[in-house]
Amino acid sequence: MRNPLGRARPVRSLCAVVCGALPALAFPAPGLWWWAYVCLVPWLLLVRTAPGARRAALDGWCGGVGFLLAVHHWLLPSVHVFLLVMAVLLGLLWAPWGVLVRAALGGAPTPGRAAGALCAVPSGWLLIELVRSWEGLGGPWGLLGASQWEAPAALRLASVGGVWLVSLLVVAVNTAVVLLVAVPGLRSVGVAGLAACALVAGTAAWGVGVPRPSGAVRVAMVQPGVHGGPEGAERRLDRAVELTRGLAGQRLDLVVWGESGVGRDPAGDPALAARLTALARTVDAPLLVNVDARRADRPGIHKSALLFTPDGPTGERYDKMRLVPFGEYVPARGLLGWATSVGKAAEEDRRRGTAPVVMPLPGAGRPAVGPLVCFESAFPDMGRRLARDGADVIVVQSSTSTFQGSWAPAQHASLAALRAAETGRPVVHATLTGVSAAYGPDGRRVGPPVGTDASTAVVRELPLSGTTTAYVRWGDWPLYGACLVIGGVCAAAGAGAVRRPAPGRPGRRARTGRG
Repeated sequence: MRNPLGRARPVRSLCAVVCGALPALAFPAPGLWWWAYVCLVPWLLLVRTAPGARRAALDGWCGGVGFLLAVHHWLLPSVHVFLLVMAVLLGLLWAPWGVLVRAALGGAPTPGRAAGALCAVPSGWLLIELVRSWEGLGGPWGLLGASQWEAPAALRLASVGGVWLVSLLVVAVNTAVVLLVAVPGLRSVGVAGLAACALVAGTAAWGVGVPRPSGAVRVAMVQPGVHGGPEGAERRLDRAVELTRGLAGQRLDLVVWGESGVGRDPAGDPALAARLTALARTVDAPLLVNVDARRADRPGIHKSALLFTPDGPTGERYDKMRLVPFGEYVPARGLLGWATSVGKAAEEDRRRGTAPVVMPLPGAGRPAVGPLVCFESAFPDMGRRLARDGADVIVVQSSTSTFQGSWAPAQHASLAALRAAETGRPVVHATLTGVSAAYGPDGRRVGPPVGTDASTAVVRELPLSGTTTAYVRWGDWPLYGACLVIGGVCAAAGAGAVRRPAPGRPGRRARTGRG
């Protein structure tokens, strides 16, 4: 006779994968931001009913696989089978979280255990986000807090503790909802948790002021909308030059091109350098371009931000520091180099920069610019570093040309809102093919975005601010708090294991007189 439980296990695993994929709907392009506050509830409800710790770990693993596949599904045409391999390997990060969820919420938890779950479950999730944010593991794409980029209260919260604090709040709300709907005897704890989360969000919304304005800057974003083809680099350059010339007479402080707008290094091409200088003279404004080419003064291909003024290049140069795995380099190329034959992996590894650069714009009273290149806008610490180093405006030069028609362009543009709120600095997200957008120092978008079907140049007047946000001052303190909470949970579990008597072997049954 077949065991029905054996047939149920694959079904449960599939349910875990589906439940783990649900949070993807909270991110652009669906953009259902409110869904983030209940998106983990089905997954949590499934894990808490696991019959044992091993099954809970498997539910966590399967859910993690579903989450990563859903959030990164647009990578499939580029990396093919590696997307599944990445999801299976990184999904293991959620296995301990599954054990934690079952321990905190499983069965009939006591009020103390339920209250502890409101801290422990979000902290465990945050540590997963921390580990997978390492560049070598794919970077911090799909952090749950980033789904709240349009919520004013969440943006104020990000100015205090970065996107990490927003993620903590979102997972805490999901945990409180589970207590409310699944543990009838502890609904008061769930209500108290929701009230505490509402109090935190309300305090951030009304108690944390927006950055005080201190002037304005007029920035033009040039989006040529041209990519691909054997002569794509030259066509991009020609179209960007044409669009930039049309900006003459608009009293600009800065003109920004997208990533890979220039296919040759101007340092080794005097004619190209003269052309860009003449263009800056035409619009009477500095021109920040992005070069994807071999450097003239050192070996290897670099992605670099260069600043040209009407008087010529300033000599300031920022080389991209954090590269996209497989897209710009192949990790362990000797082992995984075959990826270039099945996907769009980099044929040759790009070289890394060594330090961030802040570029002062020429002229008295002009702001200083801190450039980031594409993928780097996903990293909270990079924007914070630029703000601490004196950047008045953060500029992201990006290109999501490979992923046109997917959710990627809108998701990428939304990250700039978090970086603006965290740093209290306006952020310009200029792309080769869209979505291009600009955000004020409070994280709110200024003007409409430029879609992926546009080939145009737009001007945005952005408020400047000298306010130092709590996140810039204190950094990633929510991560340290999460480490302390999980450390306490592990210590308590270890102490309980020590106090628990070891299971002894049953002694031989005594023989009675009658026996």
